[in-house]
Amino acid sequence: MTYKTILVHADLSPHAATRYALACQLALAHDAHLVGAAFTGLTQETYRNAAFAYGGVLSPTDVELVTSNSKQALDAFVAKADAAGTAYERRISDDDSETGMVLQARYADLLVLSQSDPELTGPNILYKLPEHLALHGGRPVLLVPYAVRYEHIDQHALVAWDGSRAATRAVTDALPLLRRSQRVTLAVFNAQTQYGTHGENPGADIALYLARHGVKVEVTQQHTPAGLDIGNALLSLAADIGADLLVMGAYGHQRWREIVLGGVTRRVLQSMTLPVLMAH
Repeated sequence: MTYKTILVHADLSPHAATRYALACQLALAHDAHLVGAAFTGLTQETYRNAAFAYGGVLSPTDVELVTSNSKQALDAFVAKADAAGTAYERRISDDDSETGMVLQARYADLLVLSQSDPELTGPNILYKLPEHLALHGGRPVLLVPYAVRYEHIDQHALVAWDGSRAATRAVTDALPLLRRSQRVTLAVFNAQTQYGTHGENPGADIALYLARHGVKVEVTQQHTPAGLDIGNALLSLAADIGADLLVMGAYGHQRWREIVLGGVTRRVLQSMTLPVLMAH
């Protein structure tokens, strides 16, 4: 697998420039075509809601404003892509971001988004776009943290391995990045509690699989006390080893259970301190 089309979300977020820069870097490294996509949100539902709430349609001024914002976001994307020298195209549509990104994800190998910043989005939609794309995009999602800037993601990758379908998908989707990483650590947490999931040597089989794809892996067994938040333990391990990329499955267990009780995926979505590639 290679990345030949990379799709990056374009908006007016103060974190967009970091997202564009990383997307450009990846496009150059993988000789990929970069697509910047912005969305006005002017769907038929938007017009219906406006008619219901205000007794009329959206004013031309409102339409012009949201359209102008999307074009401005794409102008910033183009400036980054031109400076980087990568092949790119810009797209704008009247979808909402969730619907539009899912539709365009069908024609891309990798999606690049920013972690949701509660200072900008509010707590009620803290995970909305990244979570929606991870679950419904059908493609790996690379999330860029808003609190920390990373200039590269090719020095030390950390792979979270629990033997699940989601983790398997994430490892496979991350192969182009893992091959380029100078070092890869694969972590297995609490293997003794996952009877029948791992062999006699947890992590050995997936390490061999990766080795056959040209990825050298160091396996580490991690044990946490019962009830300890594995999401935080995973992020702590990433910091301890100096990882610049985390690869993990998204919602390897029932999504409703993670939403109600918390879980590794949601903890990482909330507290990530390094770029994270997620797949479901």
